[in-house]
Amino acid sequence: MSSSPATLYVIAAPSGAGKTTLVRSLLDRNPRLKFSVSYTTREKRETEVDGRDYFFVDEEHFLQLKEAGELLESANVFGNYYGTGRTRVEQQLEKGNHVILEIDWQGARQVRESVPGCVTIFILPPARQELERRLRDRRTDSDEVIARRLQEAHGDMSHWDEFEFVIINDELDAAVGELEAILHGDGAANRSSRPELRQKLEEILA
Repeated sequence: MSSSPATLYVIAAPSGAGKTTLVRSLLDRNPRLKFSVSYTTREKRETEVDGRDYFFVDEEHFLQLKEAGELLESANVFGNYYGTGRTRVEQQLEKGNHVILEIDWQGARQVRESVPGCVTIFILPPARQELERRLRDRRTDSDEVIARRLQEAHGDMSHWDEFEFVIINDELDAAVGELEAILHGDGAANRSSRPELRQKLEEILA
């Protein structure tokens, strides 16, 4: 990581694009980068740990946090609430730590309004078919849920041009390298405004 002032990095992606794996790899390599654990009302999966993956709360508690202005952003996804605690993020930034948010495009839009200096990054799969394969390989969802996630993902991907940077997650190490380049201020190749990248993205989303 660079010695630049503490920065808030916002990473979003459609379900199945590999965002969580990328973020974990990035955190392992960059001790100054802190992960902001989100709140959610969805059920905890067997492999997840409360306080590490999410803060799992009931709907009443979540809505109380939102009403009190304690959430930097919030969204309803697949019938469940997700949100980022404002105080935790602000405390880490004040300590001089870079903070990474792993949220959806709706939340990213809210954070851009609240924190204009944040850096936004969107992750895409190399192809629609690869997205479906990754969702099925999870073996955590029914065919009905996968179909719904795919439909939602196609809509999510249309928002890529709202982000400053875009990474196509085809090969993990290469994608992590591109993320690190952005964190070091060398991400020109991944700027969403770059004509060559825009052409590739249009082919993926066609």
